[in-house]
Amino acid sequence: MKAIFPGSFDPLTNGHLDLISRSLTFLDELIIAVMVNPDKKGFLPAQERARLIKTACREKGLTRFRVLTDSGLLADLAKREGCFQVIKGIRNAADLESESAMARANALLLPGLETIFLPAGGETMDISSSLIRQIAAFGGDVSHFVPPCVEKVLKERLHKNNV
Repeated sequence: MKAIFPGSFDPLTNGHLDLISRSLTFLDELIIAVMVNPDKKGFLPAQERARLIKTACREKGLTRFRVLTDSGLLADLAKREGCFQVIKGIRNAADLESESAMARANALLLPGLETIFLPAGGETMDISSSLIRQIAAFGGDVSHFVPPCVEKVLKERLHKNNV
């Protein structure tokens, strides 16, 4: 079985990495889809986010994954990939509510598309990309929240902006 794990991954967090790792325990293949919203300016370019995901997954010893970027509808991507399962992480009740609405919409757009909700792990439950960006912007230590390759890029990017 293969599934798509979509997200902005801006930046990739240890929470994302935990969900990827856990998904690969029951999947044959995981397509990690960096979804680009053309109405939002990302913190990191989509191609850089994709590169960081590949690097972090390889550093963790993960296999059986592909990373791609897409700026369209998730249902269209799933159809193109011949994939009818979506993995979504749930941190809290608000996530469940919004992700459930998206799951219903995706199932209407592509009948048979199922969403599998995985609860966030205890250590990563409160991690979000926006929180990481805020901590990093103030010069805080993000090493507990992101893989080493992401920490390095955040430090480089923010150092450039402060010089």
